[in-house]
Amino acid sequence: MTFALRYHPDVRDVDIPKLNETLKKRIKKAIEERLSISPHQYGGPLRKTLKGYWKLRVGDYRVVYKVDGNEVWIFAIINRKDVYTKIIKRI
Repeated sequence: MTFALRYHPDVRDVDIPKLNETLKKRIKKAIEERLSISPHQYGGPLRKTLKGYWKLRVGDYRVVYKVDGNEVWIFAIINRKDVYTKIIKRI
């Protein structure tokens, strides 16, 4: 089963432009190869206030997403040191 990838507006407008080209390619590849095919297999579930959301680790960055039927909604692509404080404001 293939999952459709959907992006929060802040991911396109804020997160992606901050990344260098090498990192953009690496994260894009991870998202397309892992999340579009089997998001629960490659990601890890988040807990507490982020229950129901998942994370995918790509180096020092975290891709925070939620699976809704056959869609994967990506809410953040942020450095691991800031991701959990910033994601609360987006969801």
